[in-house]
Amino acid sequence: MLVSTTTAIEGRPVQEYLGVVTGEVIVGANIFKDLFVGIRDIVGGRSGSYENTLRDARKTALEELKEEAHALGADAVIGVDLDYEVLGQGGTMLMVSASGTAVRLG
Repeated sequence: MLVSTTTAIEGRPVQEYLGVVTGEVIVGANIFKDLFVGIRDIVGGRSGSYENTLRDARKTALEELKEEAHALGADAVIGVDLDYEVLGQGGTMLMVSASGTAVRLG
């Protein structure tokens, strides 16, 4: 299944718009990751553990989006938008959401 942030796929006109599809993932921040991130923030550098968590959450959200589109009979999702939001008391949760328009292409 094609997934694109653009509103069209070059050379493949949209034959039918099937509707908006989404995928959401909410992950909790681990206290041990937070501890090591705090130390890393003091000495500088990137946080590989948080980057991996974000990467996995994004991939999962996109997979859910594709599954929803497939269930509608789509062969592509266009206009995909990724959003990141901090949730929970004290910002202890992270939500990654992906949304787009499921379409059938020509």
